[in-house]
Amino acid sequence: MRNKYSIGILGATGMVGQRFIQLLENHPWFEIAWLAASDRSSGKKYGEAAKWRLEFPLPDRIANMTVSSAEPVGAPKIIFAALDSDIAKELEPKFAAAGCAVVSNSSAFRMHPEVPLVIPEVNAEHLHLIEEQSWRKESGGYMVTNPNCSAIGLVVALKPLEERFGIEQIFVSTMQAISGAGYPGVPSMDILGNVVPYIKSEEEKMEAETLRLLGRFEGHQVKPLSARMSAHCNRVAVEDGHTECVSIKLGKKLGRAATKEEILAAWAEFKPLAGQQLPMAPEQPVEFAPQDDRPQPRLDRNRGRGMGVTVGRLRPCGLLDWKFTVLSHNTIRGAAGAAILNAELLVSLGKLEPVTAAATRR
Repeated sequence: MRNKYSIGILGATGMVGQRFIQLLENHPWFEIAWLAASDRSSGKKYGEAAKWRLEFPLPDRIANMTVSSAEPVGAPKIIFAALDSDIAKELEPKFAAAGCAVVSNSSAFRMHPEVPLVIPEVNAEHLHLIEEQSWRKESGGYMVTNPNCSAIGLVVALKPLEERFGIEQIFVSTMQAISGAGYPGVPSMDILGNVVPYIKSEEEKMEAETLRLLGRFEGHQVKPLSARMSAHCNRVAVEDGHTECVSIKLGKKLGRAATKEEILAAWAEFKPLAGQQLPMAPEQPVEFAPQDDRPQPRLDRNRGRGMGVTVGRLRPCGLLDWKFTVLSHNTIRGAAGAAILNAELLVSLGKLEPVTAAATRR
């Protein structure tokens, strides 16, 4: 790409905002031109305003950028949002109304009937919902969201199975990393040597988002998958990487029970973005780990540069049909990386061109 798109990051000083900076700093299509955060950070150099927590060094160019106030005036027309839900409810519509394409990691509008909740490998057709948004019709702006960090790995693993066999029931129990709670996250005395069997609203989000993501776009709306689902969500003392134990009852598309070999083939052959050459897309969205004790967060979370989903321990289930383990990197695949991949898909579909063209006309 000859000319990069100028982008801004809302919530740039938080943990997901820092992941955005890490993943975008050398991105071939996007260039960070604007950073915004809370009023206490506004006007400061980013290096002073943010406590950099990633294992990668903070780029000098970013450290010397001045943090702006979280207002659309002066912002680029492409915004990556990494905001708490309550703040996102207020700010994201303001930016969309100002003609910005808001690519959000927040939960605030994920279940809004006119806002697409998207994983490019799973439901790219849901992006048609953009055209239903009042912001799109009035200013050219719009909003797109990516799912919860616990739902995204699960859905990528389920999509090839749903396509080939259908899915009737889903049971999942998660072991979620502490980075999913942001910084400082869970206090050390609460999590070390412990498992916390509650994450506020997580189970409800996971159930609703999973069925919507696997649903069909019909007419002007999304019809969720008609499967039954139950989720148990737990916080564990792992830094990065959400691990999930999954049991499923498959549908009857084959007219018979699916074999282990057929399930493995469905995962191995699942390459829906092949040929599109989206920079963040993993070459293999779902990788199977054949070892008895894999996947593990420490060993497998960075597959596909953190964008791959690893499955393992596939075996018959005594209650449903099959059970297996899923692992994904919660702040890359499950947050910043997911939003960037959504933006890349928008570029490939020409959905960012009217936004930037409108900005030029103004």
